[in-house]
Amino acid sequence: MNANDLNAMTSEDARNALTRCCGSARWVDLMLARRPFASSAEVLAAADAVDAALTRDDWLAAFAAHPRIGDIDTLKKKFATTAALCEGEQAGVAAANDDTLRQLAKGNTDYEARFGHIFIVCATGKSADEMLAILQARLPNDPETELRIAAGEQAKITRIRLEK
Repeated sequence: MNANDLNAMTSEDARNALTRCCGSARWVDLMLARRPFASSAEVLAAADAVDAALTRDDWLAAFAAHPRIGDIDTLKKKFATTAALCEGEQAGVAAANDDTLRQLAKGNTDYEARFGHIFIVCATGKSADEMLAILQARLPNDPETELRIAAGEQAKITRIRLEK
């Protein structure tokens, strides 16, 4: 995100722009409190510092702002403000065969039942089969380990969105 543009925005516009990058209200508040930024690199550094300060509840709020991997219908309806970002990030799902999509749907359900939140992966550049393999590999994790991994994936997504 261009620091000059972010600095010039009204608080409301900056809040909306940052919320499209990360759905945690606390993350957005902490980022807004750091304005003005001297450079785009400082925006990214601030995002990393703020990520390190987030709690479990903050991460869960960020995760809730994402559609399930492969759930394009929900993406378009519920997540209209970030649909274009998510659709591009999940482009690898578009070419998936029906079997992979069914396995992703089942894996998402199993994951949510086990961990209490949706499966988060930085999907940019990954095929549906790669995302499915990652999901299946992470299912055996204990909840604390999985939250750390999911938070790391969310941080990658946030950074990509900030860089756009």
